Amino acid sequence: MVSMENNLNILLLLILLFPLAGFLFSGLFGKTISKLVVGILASTAVFIPFVFSIILAANVSENVISLRLFEWIHFQNFNISFSLMADPLTALMLLIVTGVGFLIHVYSIAYMQDDESFSRFFSYMNLFIFFMLILVISSNFLVMFIGWEGVGLCSYLLIGFWYGDHENNNAAKKAFIMNRIGDLGFLLAIFLIFTTFNSLEFSTVFANASQMISGNSTIFWITLLLFIGATGKSAQIPLYTWLPDAMAGPTPVSALIHAATMVTAGVYMIARSSILYALAPEVLGLIAIVGIATALLAASIAIFQNDIKKVLAYSTISQLGYMFAALGVGAFTGAMFHLTTHALFKALLFLAAGSVIHSLGGEQNINKMGGLSKKIKVTTFVFLIACIAISGIPPFSGFFSKDEILSSLFEKNPLLWILGIIGAIMTAFYMFRLYFLVFKGTYRGSEETAKHIHESSKIMIIPLIILALLSIIGGILGLPEWMGSRHFLQNYLSPVFKNSSQILHETKHLVISEEYILIITSIIGVLIAIVCSWFIYLKRYKVFDAKIPVVFRIFEKKYWMDEIYQFLFVKSTLWLSDFFYQIVEIKWIDAIVNGVGVLVVSTGRRLRYIQNGYTEFYVFMMVLGIIALLFINFLIR
Repeated sequence: MVSMENNLNILLLLILLFPLAGFLFSGLFGKTISKLVVGILASTAVFIPFVFSIILAANVSENVISLRLFEWIHFQNFNISFSLMADPLTALMLLIVTGVGFLIHVYSIAYMQDDESFSRFFSYMNLFIFFMLILVISSNFLVMFIGWEGVGLCSYLLIGFWYGDHENNNAAKKAFIMNRIGDLGFLLAIFLIFTTFNSLEFSTVFANASQMISGNSTIFWITLLLFIGATGKSAQIPLYTWLPDAMAGPTPVSALIHAATMVTAGVYMIARSSILYALAPEVLGLIAIVGIATALLAASIAIFQNDIKKVLAYSTISQLGYMFAALGVGAFTGAMFHLTTHALFKALLFLAAGSVIHSLGGEQNINKMGGLSKKIKVTTFVFLIACIAISGIPPFSGFFSKDEILSSLFEKNPLLWILGIIGAIMTAFYMFRLYFLVFKGTYRGSEETAKHIHESSKIMIIPLIILALLSIIGGILGLPEWMGSRHFLQNYLSPVFKNSSQILHETKHLVISEEYILIITSIIGVLIAIVCSWFIYLKRYKVFDAKIPVVFRIFEKKYWMDEIYQFLFVKSTLWLSDFFYQIVEIKWIDAIVNGVGVLVVSTGRRLRYIQNGYTEFYVFMMVLGIIALLFINFLIR
């Protein structure tokens, strides 16, 4: 037993070290060897941790593995260790990060082969995986914060990878700054956690928190601050506008950061802290409201986007909203289930979009596409599978995870379910709008581009096929009870969420007849949305495209959120900076500094007459000084 535990500890450490080694190798020696070797080694540095993660996942179902590497900070009663841990929740995230990450790395070998900064790209990708793994396998909030900040740094580097374009640099800075706003909330939460529990270790904090009463004010502020951190990293209202702009990076970056890893960090962090949130029902309610509002807002914007990657970006924001809505009603397993299926079909969507962009020589405007199914058949097929999965059509993976979330919303509040259904209908509408405009109808691009349309290489296609297969069968992880099956993921994660479920008193469940009604309603709504999308964008595309109803302009303009933020924060900050420069710095600070200089010079000019070089004057002044000293001495006596 001890030997097995030691072996698992070694695996846990190796999972972390391989991507770090890949980063160092690609960064230091990448330019001296061939691109293919760099790509293979970087991909291997993620594949080996994936294999180890499978072994780890099979052995942590009932135990928690912990590994203390070294004592990091020790000052009086402040003692923080750099330590790692693995439980079922960690294992699930490890499989997602390394599994999907590996497929994206393989895809990138072909996608980035003509880029002169090939080795730099893979070094950044490996570093990103390294920090994401730190975030996932940390055993305390401070080590998690290292990974949290690390993925933020890597996202900045990857989004601005093509830094020769000023627009890309702006997108990278926007992502970095908006994430720092959320990160401040996370950091303040860490301070408050230590002040309250005298520890940052998950085991200690959660054990002590479970003894506290629900509604505790300190827990309220801790969870609220953590949620602020999550809104930044997982792009929820109001800190979501950075994610669509982040599409400026290479498409594999979009797939890695915005599908399976970084943007799900906020969901993972709240799920990890489920006990704390179970004790803060007000914050859970806020999370549910923000989540469902984000899902609807992003879905409505996605309907009118014309950049293929922007549509998928707003889709990601919307799906993350569903995950937060699930967290807000206490359906932690449902949120993690949807996180898992979403990682599969959204990575597939981004990579398939990359295949489309690659075949069109970089074109991303869907109004200049169409009829591509005749020339890129495999890409068309896998994209269709992903569209069906994200739309929630059975028996694809997205159906089961989204159905579980919608059922949880109905149990908590039927109004939330209604809003969730509306979001699901919009999702099906804009995804099939994308499918019809890109792959069906007639080609609307230039004739020169049409001559070069071709299917991507096998290195890009194989990851797409694997993700498509997983998107079809992924639902087996959470087959519902009404199908007469055990929910595998719920049983697997039950040790993690056991205490929080007890606090929330999760006892009521929908009867089978109610489940059927909800499912049938959802499916009918989705199918109607697909038919409407087919009719509008395939049969009457030109008519509708020419005359967008005025009422929908608000969606087309993205609610003017970027303009509002530009006015409220960017322009006001620039105005304030200019005010301080013109008034405070020039008229006050510079005036004071210059005034001191003038005073010194003026005083010096007058005092210089004392040093006139005449001996008689010096003797006279010395006599006056002696007389003054004698007079002062007389007065003192």
